[in-house]
Amino acid sequence: MRLLIIQHVTCEGLGLLESELISKGWGLDIRCMDLPGGALPDHLDKYRALIILGGPMGANEGEKYPYLFKVQELVREAAAKQIPCVGICLGAQLIARALGAKVMPNPVKEIGWLPVRLLPAGMNNRLFKDMPSGFSVFQWHSDTFVLPEGAKLLAEGGDCRNQAFVYGDHIWALQFHLEVTPAMIAVWSELYKDELADYGGPGVKERLIINTRARWEIMQSTREQFFSNLNMILENRNKPE
Repeated sequence: MRLLIIQHVTCEGLGLLESELISKGWGLDIRCMDLPGGALPDHLDKYRALIILGGPMGANEGEKYPYLFKVQELVREAAAKQIPCVGICLGAQLIARALGAKVMPNPVKEIGWLPVRLLPAGMNNRLFKDMPSGFSVFQWHSDTFVLPEGAKLLAEGGDCRNQAFVYGDHIWALQFHLEVTPAMIAVWSELYKDELADYGGPGVKERLIINTRARWEIMQSTREQFFSNLNMILENRNKPE
């Protein structure tokens, strides 16, 4: 099973997902776009699924990062060919744009651990099967997306309502992160320290790391269930008739 991973920047990788996917037998083709020679395939014919990760650029910055237009072409190909596709954070916003919806600044930036709530459509969706109706997720974004026409909202948040949607039964967009590790959060907190300080003021980095430690073990079962569900949808198992 071959899986295309679009990784925008070196520091925002698969995190927990890498070992999970490898353990399930996936062959990972990771295209890291900030490395020399980073390029995307022309099409998805060799792949069984597609994952698009997050990054610091905006989904509307195609003129600055031309490859973002190709990412959107691949999303539309996945939709047309019913190839499972999952977008995380920036990846979710690129999916929304690819499907004709707007991406724009959210009224407030979200950084840190925040609650999301599954809607009835989310409780009944394969991606969130057997997960609690509400749980904490890690956020780091300033933009949000409008739902594409025909999409179903699966999860909502407080300051940013649109947190997850499904389009058809093969395309999922998640504004939040469940793949991050404490080490990744620590690295991001240092690399993006100016943005973090503007957001949370003095001591915000230390508070973020403490909050991560406090939630980590509590969320273990939720993460495990999510990863199990994600693998099933990527393999296209338990597909509704």
